[in-house]
Amino acid sequence: MHAPYIRNAGISGLLVTFADQLSDEANRAALAFRDAVELNTIDGVTETSNSLVSTLVLFDPARLSRNSLSEKLNALLDSQDWLSSSPRTASRLWRVKACFEAEHAPHLSEVASLAGLTVESAVNEVLATRLRVMTIGFAPGQPYLGTLPPNWDFPRLNSITPQVPAGSLVVALRQLIIFTNNSPTGWRQIGQTAFKNFDAGSNTPFKLRTGDEIEFVRVNGDAIARCLRDPSRAEAADLVVV
Repeated sequence: MHAPYIRNAGISGLLVTFADQLSDEANRAALAFRDAVELNTIDGVTETSNSLVSTLVLFDPARLSRNSLSEKLNALLDSQDWLSSSPRTASRLWRVKACFEAEHAPHLSEVASLAGLTVESAVNEVLATRLRVMTIGFAPGQPYLGTLPPNWDFPRLNSITPQVPAGSLVVALRQLIIFTNNSPTGWRQIGQTAFKNFDAGSNTPFKLRTGDEIEFVRVNGDAIARCLRDPSRAEAADLVVV
């Protein structure tokens, strides 16, 4: 099927997909199209969200028919205006401290080998890459960050690690994730942060927005341990908004 294309998503949703596999171009298109739908304020649209390469548009069937919404979305796609329009909210650069010492990076050596690098070179590639929040999901506030260079395009593990701690930095398929909670995973852990993107008690529970950019800053295990012990310190010490 030629992208972009629109498919049904349940009884009250349409999914606009821009590619069959992840690329920076497809992700930027999904983010931009979601912004365009929001800016157009289509009567009957109740919510939008995005995945890595798609935009989900939910609607109220009592106010807006599926066919009518599909026509509006197709017209918006055909106009191409959304490709050049400015995003609703400017992206922001976040600098997140991360520790890559062996205690906090049990799969780093294996990952470096998969990427064809030494351990130090692998860490340096992560530090040198400005990553984008491509989508948020799986767990509340959990960001998918990408993309790393092509040599990082290796699959997930064949088995599940029973648990990695909250704040773990894990990698697969040219993407990094900062885990929101203690969690089982098939992704390889290469570092540890103290960054918490989800605060259920806040009026804005997610600090990150899709489209935001992230750079990792290397710190030692003592610095991360202090932040993890003291959440108020972690708020100040492990995140700088520029």
